[in-house]
Amino acid sequence: MFISYIKSRLPWILFFLASLLLADLIIALDDGIEIEAASVLYMNLLLIAAFVLFITWRWRRETVFLREASRLANEPLREWEELLPERSSGLEQTTAGLLTAASRSHREELAKLADAQHLEADYLAAWVHEAKAPLTAMKLILDEHRADPAIRRLQTEWLRLHLLIDRQLYISRMPTLAADFLPESASVRSLIAPEIRELAAWCMEKDVAVELEGAGLSVRTDVKWARFIIRQVLTNAVKYSPAGAAITITADRSPDGNVRVQIKDEGPGIPPQDLPRIFEKGFTGGTGRIHNAATGLGLYLADTVAARLGIRLSADSKQGQGTVLTLTFPKDNEFDRIMGG
Repeated sequence: MFISYIKSRLPWILFFLASLLLADLIIALDDGIEIEAASVLYMNLLLIAAFVLFITWRWRRETVFLREASRLANEPLREWEELLPERSSGLEQTTAGLLTAASRSHREELAKLADAQHLEADYLAAWVHEAKAPLTAMKLILDEHRADPAIRRLQTEWLRLHLLIDRQLYISRMPTLAADFLPESASVRSLIAPEIRELAAWCMEKDVAVELEGAGLSVRTDVKWARFIIRQVLTNAVKYSPAGAAITITADRSPDGNVRVQIKDEGPGIPPQDLPRIFEKGFTGGTGRIHNAATGLGLYLADTVAARLGIRLSADSKQGQGTVLTLTFPKDNEFDRIMGG
């Protein structure tokens, strides 16, 4: 900060040095002024020392407000205005007034933006709820004519539409994710089995088998959001599985005692250069483009929610040999600490 202050006062310093040099030249050139060189040198050193002390004093005095204000950088926007230090000079008062006016304007813009986002989220959630009503009626009609092959094909398309709308409902709840958590203990089977049944029509259409092993283990999590994560992973697995393939789901304990769920498909796999980016928003990768089926949202949403629940989501894949998505659940005490934090 001192260097910055010196740079800002450089015109002062140059003016002082120029004045001192001019005074020395007058003394040297004016025959009427008889002063010894040692005295002139002593005077110069004395004036320079006094000027250095003056600059140091002004630096300490003029930057008190700035130093104290800089400590408020991490304070909430609504509080730091009240915590601004006392202003001793007119310039500091002007600076504080400008900062306060700018922060108030910024807060007002943020409030308008937040209101608009809440309104849009409420509208979207209402639309999704309205759209689910005719979907439910359609499902009842489809179930009544399940034996018809054409109806079975319609069931698959209905399922895809249902999954898209349901995912949109969860997206609308993302801004209030923390307020929507309900921690409870549940078995891995209770998390996975309903999602397998949900995707049954799609699996039957593609002749994809789903095998579930070791699902008796218990975890502490939010059941609704944990199922949402599993649904995104399973949907991806079914989407990229070839006809007649199998999806294997296994649950066990990792060496450090955490419950681990692995979902393995027999799809085309993920290219090595794409693997580090599959959880990025909007990333589809080479496999998604080839199949023209990826939106780049499913795994991103799953990873976002997993991070909030303390679930580690990781992927391992070799091109042409399928993909394994692993969900590592936190221990009970770790989950309660995460939710408490």
